[in-house]
Amino acid sequence: MSDCESNRTQNSKTRLTQAIDRFSQARIAVLGDIIMDEFIWGDVSRISPEAPVPVLDVERETRLLGGAANVVRNMGALGADAILCGIVGDDAMGAQIVSELKRMGLRSHGVAVEEGRPTSIKTRVVARNQQIIRYDRETRAEIEPQSVQKMLDFAETAFPEIDAVVISDYGKGLISEPLMKGLRSLMGTTSINPDMVVTVDPKTGNFEHYVGVDVITPNHHEAGQFCGFRIVDEATLKKAGLKMLTALNCRSVLITQGKDGMTLFEREGEVTHIPTVAKKVFDVTGAGDTVISAISLGLAVGMDLKAAAHVANVAAGIVVGEVGTSAAEADVLKNAIMKA
Repeated sequence: MSDCESNRTQNSKTRLTQAIDRFSQARIAVLGDIIMDEFIWGDVSRISPEAPVPVLDVERETRLLGGAANVVRNMGALGADAILCGIVGDDAMGAQIVSELKRMGLRSHGVAVEEGRPTSIKTRVVARNQQIIRYDRETRAEIEPQSVQKMLDFAETAFPEIDAVVISDYGKGLISEPLMKGLRSLMGTTSINPDMVVTVDPKTGNFEHYVGVDVITPNHHEAGQFCGFRIVDEATLKKAGLKMLTALNCRSVLITQGKDGMTLFEREGEVTHIPTVAKKVFDVTGAGDTVISAISLGLAVGMDLKAAAHVANVAAGIVVGEVGTSAAEADVLKNAIMKA
């Protein structure tokens, strides 16, 4: 690399780290399914005499914010002060989520309780740093009409001061036609910031709700399911990205591809592949939350799509190197960018 190229690269990295320093100025609302991620850690050294299954000797249990709550947690780690908007059940786990948000200094006044609805819990059993099973306790039924109205009332109050709205869809019933129709109507009013960015971490089956957004971040399986064919090579990847751009009439599509990195498709026709920077992948749990958090914060503080996607890629490379739901700290992210 010539001295000139080296200087340009260094200047580019400096601009990215300076943008991360501005994340604290971003005003973000995260609307989505709230989940508690539960981990049971232990060791396996024998097979059960009752059935051909391993016996886990439990060593410890941990609980971490998941779903849309993990997106807010990621944003907090990156220095931003995001508002969480969603539904929990009228149960002990729902109360624990709200308590944990407050303990971490994250805003929870957009969280509402729906009576009779269980809080979503994902329990992962991990033996020797390897996840061996996951079981879920939840309902996927749409939230009640009164809960939809609570979300819309909160959005009407909060959105005029918001730079970006993140839709974190885990298919647990929050994202539905009544809610999205109400949000589209609300965002069409003159009181809402016309420059507000809308980003989506999607769920298969709900793509019809995401028309016209700024960024949508499906993984390659979700993109393939939407398009009706498997993504197996560069040609099918490009076909899927362009099809999603057209069908959803969105500004950009960022398809994440695990160990193969991610590819950004822009409305103007540009296609940019970003190779992964992860040196080791131990656990992809929550990586999508990290990607949507970083790219949304980047756009909220004025970064262009490519720069924001690059930052999201580096952040994802950090969290997949940890076991369990993780978040990239701002200083760690800046150091990783300078070393990349």
